[in-house]
Amino acid sequence: MALDKTQIAQRIAQELQDGYYVNLGIGIPTLVANYIPQGMDVVLQSENGLLGIGPFPEKGKADADLINAGKQTVTYLPGSAFFDSSLSFAMIRGGHIDLTVLGAFEVTENGDISSWKIPGKMVKGMGGAMDLVAAAKNIIVATTHTDRDGNPKLKKKCDLPLTGVNCVKKIVSDMAVIEVTDKGFKLLERAPGVSVEEIINATGAPLIIEGDIPEMKF
Repeated sequence: MALDKTQIAQRIAQELQDGYYVNLGIGIPTLVANYIPQGMDVVLQSENGLLGIGPFPEKGKADADLINAGKQTVTYLPGSAFFDSSLSFAMIRGGHIDLTVLGAFEVTENGDISSWKIPGKMVKGMGGAMDLVAAAKNIIVATTHTDRDGNPKLKKKCDLPLTGVNCVKKIVSDMAVIEVTDKGFKLLERAPGVSVEEIINATGAPLIIEGDIPEMKF
């Protein structure tokens, strides 16, 4: 059975490490803030000028003036800092972000990503994605394995405008955890109840499969 958005976020949260500075992109990635392992020291950064984002606010306790880059209301933690976008992007461009989690329209077997524009549809701009994929030390993509029409998002080549090249390290989809290696996509884990054959059929590029593939654990 394919994962829902919260389960994708839960699995990505397992990739966090103590002391990480992390930027969470719009959509599924923002949910990771709710699943940081207890006792782990992780600092979340938002490119609109906040370092130290907390979980999403409880119902009825949101502050409309406190938002992330996706215009969602958020909370902040003790010791948080507020600043302008120029300082925020200096942090990103300076290589101070350990991990970026992004959504994507397409990802290729060599780590290219298309995440910002579908031709013919209105778009406000690339936002901070180009800077994040160029400068972050590690990039994980959170996405559904296929689009709404059932077409693979994991492909040999992106058909949509690129956000970055050779930058994605790992993909956590609703079907699988996949590592981007020098030899292509490598299947690491599968969603509970999803077979290896189903993942192969939903992927638009060859998969490296070594031994028995375990199910994800939460």
